[in-house]
Amino acid sequence: MTQSTTALHEPSGQGENSPSGKSYHASPKDLRRIQFSSFLGTAIEYYDFILYATAAAIVFNRVFFIGLDDSVALILSFATLAAGYVARPLGGLIFGHLGDRLGRKTILVVTVLIMGIASTLIGLLPTAYVIGAWAPILLVTLRVVQGIAVGGEWGGAMLLAFESAPKKSRGFAAAFAYMGAPAGTIIGTLALSGFSLLPEEQFLSWGWRVPFIFSAVLMLLGIFIRMKVSESEVFQELAKKPAPKKVPVAELVVNHPTKLLRAIGGGLSGQMAQGLMGAWAISYAVQQAVLQQSDVLNMKALGGVFTIVFIVIASRLSDRLGRRRVLIWGNIVGIVLAFPVMWLLEMGSAMAFMVAIILGLSLVQGFTAGPYGAYAGELFPTHVRYSGASIGYQMAAVLGAGFTPMMATALAAAGGGSLHLVAILWMSFTAISLISLVLSQDVSKREIHELS
Repeated sequence: MTQSTTALHEPSGQGENSPSGKSYHASPKDLRRIQFSSFLGTAIEYYDFILYATAAAIVFNRVFFIGLDDSVALILSFATLAAGYVARPLGGLIFGHLGDRLGRKTILVVTVLIMGIASTLIGLLPTAYVIGAWAPILLVTLRVVQGIAVGGEWGGAMLLAFESAPKKSRGFAAAFAYMGAPAGTIIGTLALSGFSLLPEEQFLSWGWRVPFIFSAVLMLLGIFIRMKVSESEVFQELAKKPAPKKVPVAELVVNHPTKLLRAIGGGLSGQMAQGLMGAWAISYAVQQAVLQQSDVLNMKALGGVFTIVFIVIASRLSDRLGRRRVLIWGNIVGIVLAFPVMWLLEMGSAMAFMVAIILGLSLVQGFTAGPYGAYAGELFPTHVRYSGASIGYQMAAVLGAGFTPMMATALAAAGGGSLHLVAILWMSFTAISLISLVLSQDVSKREIHELS
């Protein structure tokens, strides 16, 4: 199948076609292929990105930031994690612009290539014991490259499925990109967990490197899969028209500033859940010597399975009830659960930690992030949709997850053992998302060509 030919499915219901009578969604067979590509490619990208987050919590403070107080080393390790998040909006801007001008498929091949190379190089990077200060400098550089790559990945993967799906299943189709994130988390976490069973000296010497180097294999797989899918029909129709004079990001700022702010605000809560429970809570449990390192990682991986389940439920519900309604209730649940989840972490038992992960990561993230892809995609018209959805999502990632582990580490120390300040931080960010969603419109029942 070539890039320029997308099999069209003639819908049975009225209103599924554009004004010209042409269907804008792919055939069921092609849609399944696009959804699988969206899921697998994002899983590979997030395998690399979240693998770094997990390693930052349990490894990098001991091999790249040596000779420092444990808390200082951990904060610096999380600072390199934040560097990747800060770079993500830049990736969203660069690849969003290119995706709106060149197409979704082309950019998705490039982002997998960049991420795979950067992650493999991290696995080969000498430690501070060997090259001194150059080790953390190179680590941060490669993390920034990772951030740029993942900044362009999610928007393209989500939109390729979103724009190829019929109206009645856009939410579920768009969610495949989000499902890829916990799937990648599961694979990366289990890989690191397996090697963490090695004697500590071997794990810190070479064991942690193997999952990063394996990225090269996943990169080749991702490129192969993505070369097999077609560009979305709605973008192909747009590409036949003269390119707008304004660059997409300029048009966003001038003509769609409120929608961009809603995309950022609506995504904060899902990112906050990831930053707190997907990175900081792992470090908290290990640093408190409450649980074994491998046990914590295995529980996080199990939490990823539940996250996928909740994403499926939430996205399906969003196709029936509307994105806005499902996201609002997800945010309300997040606010209600903030203190109980922190209390569970304070208990220090394996069972309490597992319940905290399922509630705080899986349930809250599933319902605050699962329908978000379609929500963000429906905010913008086609010619700026890649830029708008990518920049909105990635800015939410920076604000909601990028600095969260550092902030939570500092607040936990300030609380003298109590995590009530962390709970308040979580509730505050979730409240911003809730307000953004309350002020939004639900347009999930409109056709793709009617979104403006």
